[in-house]
Amino acid sequence: MGLPEKIETRLFINGEFVESSNGKTFDIINPATLKPVAKVHEASEQDTDNAVAAAKAAFPAWSELTPEKRGSYFKKLASLIRENNDELAALEASSMGRPVGEFIDAYASAAKWDRYAEAGYSVQAGTTSIQTPGFVNMTFRQPYGVVAGIIPWNVPLLFLANKLAPALIVGNTVVLKSSEKAPLTSAKIATLVQQAGFPPGVINIITGFGNVSGSILSHHMDVRALSFTGSSRTGRLIQAAAAKSNLKQVFLELGGKSPAVIFEDADLEKAVKETAHSIQWNSGQVCMANSRIYVQDTVADKYIDLFKQNFEKEIKMGDTLEKGVNHGPQADEAQHKTVLAYLESGKQSGGELITGGGAPSGREGYYIEPTIFKNTPEDAKIMKEEIFGPVVNINVFKSEYEVLTKANATEYGLYASVYTKDIDRAMRFAKGLEAGTVGVNCTSPVTGVDMPFGGYKSSGSGREGDPLYSLDNFLETKSVLIKIS
Repeated sequence: MGLPEKIETRLFINGEFVESSNGKTFDIINPATLKPVAKVHEASEQDTDNAVAAAKAAFPAWSELTPEKRGSYFKKLASLIRENNDELAALEASSMGRPVGEFIDAYASAAKWDRYAEAGYSVQAGTTSIQTPGFVNMTFRQPYGVVAGIIPWNVPLLFLANKLAPALIVGNTVVLKSSEKAPLTSAKIATLVQQAGFPPGVINIITGFGNVSGSILSHHMDVRALSFTGSSRTGRLIQAAAAKSNLKQVFLELGGKSPAVIFEDADLEKAVKETAHSIQWNSGQVCMANSRIYVQDTVADKYIDLFKQNFEKEIKMGDTLEKGVNHGPQADEAQHKTVLAYLESGKQSGGELITGGGAPSGREGYYIEPTIFKNTPEDAKIMKEEIFGPVVNINVFKSEYEVLTKANATEYGLYASVYTKDIDRAMRFAKGLEAGTVGVNCTSPVTGVDMPFGGYKSSGSGREGDPLYSLDNFLETKSVLIKIS
């Protein structure tokens, strides 16, 4: 599978592709081969303002359309995304190292657009009241206006759909900023938005750096709501920018340090297969990857031995454009250096290195060996901070109380898992684990299609995913008081 001859790298503003106003571009380097892929136009402050202005101008007409009409554009876009699956897979592999053989993002994204195409009429659930004498009162649910979405680089197509579809179907217009690490699929989606016939200005897609375009969107007085997925550090900056500007609504899906708890009565082979996949999938560059595993002492040796075998036998490292490869590089040089620094920290922490621990010798590209540490001290840096690489800590426990306390001893709370055949214990952990999603006898990246997704504590605020929850993010509630003569 190869790249297309022409790759779109411009900004998509008001229905047209434009070069950056100041002429700035940045390079995309294939992290698997270290070869240049494209020069991408970097959105300036003026470009970002132009995108917001285009969305603001498009809002009145878009918000007046019926949900059915808005949904018709969604269905066209979903169909085009499916038709372009192979190209989108190649672009993702070349920009951030996602293996094409594991690429399901286009179909998952298209399914989101199709689902939201049918969701617009569910917004009618306002309230009415005749409890105030002489009045008939009611509430309206109305769109904000301009909504901004800022997405990460690890699974951009899915995050793009999660931000745009719910905001658009209820009548908002949007400006989406893709990550400078993986902008090519978002730019390709912009070409499909144009083909689908969306009115100019309804969807604007720009790429740039957080300290310019991301900051402008966060501070912008005409942006009324912003949805962000990324690091907790950046989430705090966005929250502060919103507070300093127009108090825009902010929804944050941030980092994770997800625990998986394995009891002695679990199906060990199943637990090993799924927990190993969770931390190795997308080279560990997943916010909900189970990077901390706690296994009961009576089965710990067997579990760890099977886990090590899985890493050694199942993982095929290589060029992500080749089929059969299931382990790619880290997204870029900066991420590669970050993970290597965490590995050195782990080696000094007092834990036991079971396998991996560095970059593979003799291989070009930003690769990291899938790595297992055992019995790392709970206060070690690699136990507390999000690594975003294929690095797992496996610690041993004896009692329920002990392991629940350790599993919750983090500021993160995005995803947690428990493996046990004891239904009472499973429900105790489902209730006791401090996380927005708890998997019982399953783990990430498994999520519920019709379930909300988001985090406890520093893993974020708000929920997205299912229309029942995410449509509320992009609607104002207005009380209307009607006096009866």
